[in-house]
Amino acid sequence: MTQFKIAPSILSADYANFESELKRLEAAGADYAHIDVMDGHFVPNITFGAGVVASMRPHSKLVFDCHLMVTNPEKHIEEFVRAGADIITIHVEATPHIHGALQQIRAAGVKAGVVINPGTPVQAIKHVLGLVDQVLVMTVNPGFGGQAFLPETLVKVSELASLREQEHLQFDIEVDGGIDNQTIKKAKAAGANVFVAGSYVFKGDVDHQVQTLREALHD
Repeated sequence: MTQFKIAPSILSADYANFESELKRLEAAGADYAHIDVMDGHFVPNITFGAGVVASMRPHSKLVFDCHLMVTNPEKHIEEFVRAGADIITIHVEATPHIHGALQQIRAAGVKAGVVINPGTPVQAIKHVLGLVDQVLVMTVNPGFGGQAFLPETLVKVSELASLREQEHLQFDIEVDGGIDNQTIKKAKAAGANVFVAGSYVFKGDVDHQVQTLREALHD
């Protein structure tokens, strides 16, 4: 659980040039491509669906970390698996059947993750931590990129890190929202090891921005 992973979010990429954007991320040494899927219902924004993921898959060897911000995600798991997702993370707030939905993801042969919003306590997912490969703690309210980091969410990261150790569980702790070369240090100190960054990575030279994040993890 000590391997740090940088997961740039393509929510902030150039939508007309996903192939070249993915190649830029690979060249920069990113570990994942974080793909934010929004349905306009669970969150107010709409992004893209499994068809776009499928169109990107032949052009990249990056791990596709698909974050489904959708109501009733269990209805969409199979299509994202077929599209080439490597990890599918779903919100506990989005389904009354979180246990079954996570089992469905694992049965499909990809890694399963559960997500909690800033206002959701760790207690809401404690009963499924043994089923997941990754827990994503939203460090902003989901729906739009470019928001400011919410430092109070790091309490939940620390709580998850403690639970993981106490219960001898194996899952990555991912953070998403407002991550830059300063907030990444705070998230690491709290116990996170996967870091989603969108606006910060794509606001300038992608290679330089990814390396700056990597260096911040080793300060």
